[in-house]
Amino acid sequence: MKPRAHSISAGITLLELLFVLAIIGTLVALAQSSYSAYRNTVNIAQAVSDIVSISTAIDHNTIVEGIPPPPSLASIGMDGMLDPWGNPYQYINHSLTPKGQWRKDRFIVPINSDYDLYSMGPDGQSVAPLTAAASQDDILRANDGAYVGPASSY
Repeated sequence: MKPRAHSISAGITLLELLFVLAIIGTLVALAQSSYSAYRNTVNIAQAVSDIVSISTAIDHNTIVEGIPPPPSLASIGMDGMLDPWGNPYQYINHSLTPKGQWRKDRFIVPINSDYDLYSMGPDGQSVAPLTAAASQDDILRANDGAYVGPASSY
């Protein structure tokens, strides 16, 4: 009879398990940041689309009715619309609002001549000058509708 050879255990060591968990954790972190960036892009695109739709409704109402822009979004049936971050869209009719409350560019010049329409962005905060930190993530309509997009790109 031959003596039995000792078999080597086929299990994994604690070090190998920690190494695999570290790799999985790194991949999850990378995936999370990519997904977050993707969701931000989708939310911005949705806000731009909503602002274009609201602006079109305001302009249509103004042209068809032959009256200046409405006093509020409620008068065109769009007062309940929320941006992708859950905040209501902001509308400022220039004929009814003091010039100090109009949105302004870096030269403190109003960005629209008729009305301002914007989302306060992910942080839900905004002030009139676009150069302020609270306004940098806003999605806005500028140049009387020729530009709709992030304030940081305007």
